[in-house]
Amino acid sequence: MLNIHRIMESKGKQKLVMVTAYDYPSARIAQDAGVDMILVGDSLGNAVLGYENTIPVTMDEMIIHTRAVRKGADKTFIIGDMPFMSYQTSIEDAIRNAGRFMKEAGTNAVKLEGGEEVAEIVYKLVRFGVPVMGHIGFTPQSVHELGGYRVQGKDEASKRRLIEGAKALEEAGAFAIVLEMVVSEVAKEITESISIPTIGIGSGPHCDGQVLVWHDLLGMNPDFRPRFAKAYVNLYEISRKALEEYKDEVRRGIFPSAEHSFTMKG
Repeated sequence: MLNIHRIMESKGKQKLVMVTAYDYPSARIAQDAGVDMILVGDSLGNAVLGYENTIPVTMDEMIIHTRAVRKGADKTFIIGDMPFMSYQTSIEDAIRNAGRFMKEAGTNAVKLEGGEEVAEIVYKLVRFGVPVMGHIGFTPQSVHELGGYRVQGKDEASKRRLIEGAKALEEAGAFAIVLEMVVSEVAKEITESISIPTIGIGSGPHCDGQVLVWHDLLGMNPDFRPRFAKAYVNLYEISRKALEEYKDEVRRGIFPSAEHSFTMKG
């Protein structure tokens, strides 16, 4: 299993591979495939629970899914995503909820969104022994404030805010930072300006690693295909065809056959 030091030492040497996972079977597949890190993202709200965005996701939901992921990937570095209002309300709440991730679900680290505005929280968590991954750029928990799903870093003020946010997180003790939907040139500048790894999602090829959402990279949602996410297989179509074949065989009396039935003889 990776640890914090090995993750930080990978910068400039080897790209980090991270994927989201939300349950036991997907975590087991991710571990068997050899990914470096699994993020149990609050994106489970959109991908698994059918919410419109990540805001309704609760700590209890995150704990349940993260615990399942840990059981499926017992040798993989796992990060728990701090959901909306689990850390913004107070440092005490942040410490309590981060502690739940580590004690109840067995995470190796937590992730939270924001730059300079959360630096003090990051600092406190790290000092209390909780490794923290930062997250700047498009931050889904701020979707209403940002006015929707918008690429970040297109103007000078946005670029400066992102760079300052990244440096504040580094100084606070974060071991890595997710850059989401940041223009490639700015992501490159951020990556070169800090000593900790950047993990890109929709932020170009210059980051120190990449992360994709499980359902996006497997093509499981035909109604949501973000430009930055490459679907390596159309699992939605494969699954639909399998279910149609099952339905057809049941109605025609083909399934179950003798091969799939028990008899007195065995």
